[in-house]
Amino acid sequence: MLLAGAAMVPGRAWAQDSGAEGDVLPPPLVEIDPDAPLDPLPGLDLDWPEIRGEEADPEFEPLEDLLAEEDEASANEEALLEADIRDYRWELVGLPDDEAESIETDFDILSTLETSGDADNAAQIDRRAQTDLLLLESILDSRGYYAATIDLSYVPQGEALLVRYTVDPGQQFRFTDVQFPGLSAAQDGDEAALREAYGIGEGDAVVAADVIGGTVALTNELGQRGYATAQLGERQVIIDYTTATATLVQPVTTGPVARYGTLTVEGNPPFPPRHVQRIARFEPGEIYNRDEIVDLRLALIETGLVSSAVVETEPREGNEVVDVAVRLEPAQTRTIAAEVGFGTGEGFRVEGEWQHRNFWNPEGALTLRGILGTQEQLLGASMVRSNWLRRDQRLSMTALASNIDRQAYEAETIQLSGRVERVSDFLWQKEWTWGAGVELIATREVDSRPRLENEDGEPIPLPEPQRLTYFIGALPLTGEWDRSNDLLDPTEGFTVSAFVSPEVSFQGDRDQYVRSWIQGTYYQPINDQLVVAGKLKTGTITGTDLLEIAPSRRLYAGGGSSVRGYGFQQLGPRDEFGDPVGGKSVSEVQLEARYRVFGQFAVVPFVDAGRVSSDAFPGEDDWQVGVGIGVRYHSNFGPLRVDVGTPLNPREGDGPVAVVVGLGQAF
Repeated sequence: MLLAGAAMVPGRAWAQDSGAEGDVLPPPLVEIDPDAPLDPLPGLDLDWPEIRGEEADPEFEPLEDLLAEEDEASANEEALLEADIRDYRWELVGLPDDEAESIETDFDILSTLETSGDADNAAQIDRRAQTDLLLLESILDSRGYYAATIDLSYVPQGEALLVRYTVDPGQQFRFTDVQFPGLSAAQDGDEAALREAYGIGEGDAVVAADVIGGTVALTNELGQRGYATAQLGERQVIIDYTTATATLVQPVTTGPVARYGTLTVEGNPPFPPRHVQRIARFEPGEIYNRDEIVDLRLALIETGLVSSAVVETEPREGNEVVDVAVRLEPAQTRTIAAEVGFGTGEGFRVEGEWQHRNFWNPEGALTLRGILGTQEQLLGASMVRSNWLRRDQRLSMTALASNIDRQAYEAETIQLSGRVERVSDFLWQKEWTWGAGVELIATREVDSRPRLENEDGEPIPLPEPQRLTYFIGALPLTGEWDRSNDLLDPTEGFTVSAFVSPEVSFQGDRDQYVRSWIQGTYYQPINDQLVVAGKLKTGTITGTDLLEIAPSRRLYAGGGSSVRGYGFQQLGPRDEFGDPVGGKSVSEVQLEARYRVFGQFAVVPFVDAGRVSSDAFPGEDDWQVGVGIGVRYHSNFGPLRVDVGTPLNPREGDGPVAVVVGLGQAF
């Protein structure tokens, strides 16, 4: 960093004669009596001023007294620092109002006073305070307060010591000129965009973080606009202390705009080169974009099939063409996983899984899965082909046999299904996703009928429950519009998703109907700690009567991702034994406040409401409401949640409390 505005101080220049012949010798030295009175000033009728002594103006404080006071203050401070004081606190006084909070935050993070724990004595407190004095100076410098002055003092407070930093920030320095030598060589239209990307102009404060961030942003923008060999020269910030201003000079060598050349794959790749090209978001001949190179490397690692992925660019033809070389090393392809869990309304379950992630090359994962639980037993096999035909498109095929025994229904099921879908992932969260599939289902289920009453309110006798066999064909379609900022822990934005499944059911006669639902979520940040989140959902089955629909295909509500406080699938009509039978329509409303209390922990009060009806269209009656509070721990892989809810209008059989444990937010 260059500094300007330093004043030149004149000094004396002395010369000594050589004493050669002809030289004029200086007059002899005259002895001077220091105690003799001064002669009158020549040409003036004024006497020399008298040196103030004992008879001087009493309001004038002699120099000796000032020095004595300083010595006394210094002695008092030394005595204070030699005292046996171990407790201390500190304060920053006089910081700029608009930046006081952020300066204090940075100071607390790096402060030796904060991070060193208890002191052994006051002298150790002083050493820490002196270290933090330099820290505070650097923090003020980084925000453009280069002329700031700081006074460090100590104030005894009982058995503790207050370390006080009194700051006079002075004037915040600002840029009067921002120069980019060489940037004019960029293509027409790019220069203005590149300057804008840097984000600093005339009149902006001299803030170190902004300058560093501008350098990173300019580098990224050059790479995104095709300048594959662009380089930034040594940056200079020239400070002028006399005017509290600065000049920023950032040399730029843009080079030509480049296009992609060939893509080669080396090493021991677990899939063919054409699959690497499919994963890449660029084709030969397209304009180079550095972000696409970074994305390719991350996407290759995301497959789980490579242990090492190196992607390098090799410019040629005068830097106008960039070849891409990819070197891959394979990872282990087989994994075994197990899970033990418990859910209110779902009971205990143990799940095991074996997977070969490249059984059907490329990226064809074969998964064998089994569940052994108190309410569910399952054996299944699935094949999932990731990046099928195009990036982020997935083909999945599943075969399973299951036995489910829940309060809502009992079902022995064999299912074959296939699905093609455009998926969103943590690497690239997409705004639009969709899915289309086909399902063939054979299931034997207990005929579950709602409890009926006559005009007098008396129950109508029902025939004994019996197992019925259903053969079902379905074409499920899904779509989602996602404008949220995170998949597992959204804090702003919204989502809208929809599901439609035309189905044909054979249980004696052929029966046709359509299952569908639409759902929206919204996330509004109130401040850095508080996010308010809401969800609306409504669904319906049209085209047939409730009793013609297999119980497992009906609509349900209640549980951890629905109306908390009630058991799993516990809302809506019930049979004569008090068990839920499902319905033809469902409505849900959820609202919660996610408040970060400290560190990674948050508390989440919530209120949920929902209803399930035997009618195809939701009404206004029979709403059931649950309230409660949850705790979130925000880990590196998403929030872990525990929600405890209670029903406000429980019916017979509803428990007083329902607990949910899961990964990710409730919605």
